[in-house]
Amino acid sequence: MSVNPLPNESPEYRKIRDELLQAEIALKDQVGQVAALRRRLPTDTSIEDSVFEEVRDGETVAVRLSELFEDPSKPLLLLHFMQGKKQQNPCPMCTLWADGYNAIMRHLSQRVNFAVLVAGDLLPFLDYGRGRGWNQLRVVSAADSDLKQKLGFESPEGDQYPGISVFRLDAGQLFHFTSSSAMMGDGHFNGMDQLSPLWHFLDMTPEGRQDFFPKTNYDLAP
Repeated sequence: MSVNPLPNESPEYRKIRDELLQAEIALKDQVGQVAALRRRLPTDTSIEDSVFEEVRDGETVAVRLSELFEDPSKPLLLLHFMQGKKQQNPCPMCTLWADGYNAIMRHLSQRVNFAVLVAGDLLPFLDYGRGRGWNQLRVVSAADSDLKQKLGFESPEGDQYPGISVFRLDAGQLFHFTSSSAMMGDGHFNGMDQLSPLWHFLDMTPEGRQDFFPKTNYDLAP
């Protein structure tokens, strides 16, 4: 099936729209090929059971990476949120992602465990999250662990980098499956665009995304 032509469209429009359809099909196939290649990664990279911090009933307690597997039969997705150490204010882009993930958590939880990992003090960050309506996200702090550095999401100086890490728990042993960052190296960015629909909507407009960058707050006055 092709995109239906409109009665008053120009031949040039139809030509480019047909080319666009083929490009969209190729992109869809490429996304599927990337996902299939990712699934071929062996789950044989063991990783230590890092100790994080979590707030429970107003108290900060120690929690291990393995304890984030509320359902051990499902993988764990860990969102590296840029907050803490040299990143004093919550990252607007990470906030955009977390806004969306909170909304779909009931769907995600059918297939995965999910948690947000920051590097800073939890109580102020949890207040920030409550102000945004994050009521479905489990949030922990990397505390004194070096997991963020080992996975490339924190520099030795405390710079924070955004990304997602995936882990499996098998017979009580932890394995790192894969990690993806918004910054892909060699000048390639936007590595997490597929994890937010915002960019796809903007790309559908005549103007495209241009230099849009999300904010943590917008002036909603008319």
